[in-house]
Amino acid sequence: MSDLFDRAIQKARMLPEAEKNMIAMIILEELEDNARWNKAFSKSQDALAKLAAEAMEEDRKGLTKELDPDLL
Repeated sequence: MSDLFDRAIQKARMLPEAEKNMIAMIILEELEDNARWNKAFSKSQDALAKLAAEAMEEDRKGLTKELDPDLL
């Protein structure tokens, strides 16, 4: 474990049971959320790469125009 994680766990162990449970719930929710994001992004990488390649090809062919921030 990392030193920072170890210190956090040591401090958490000193808390009342209810606070320990709240911290545990937050950590578990964060880990689950992170896993969902990783899964979602891993599925989209191929699609994003394909879109990027298409955009670059359109630019090479001169089919794009420079973005004018004033028109946004």
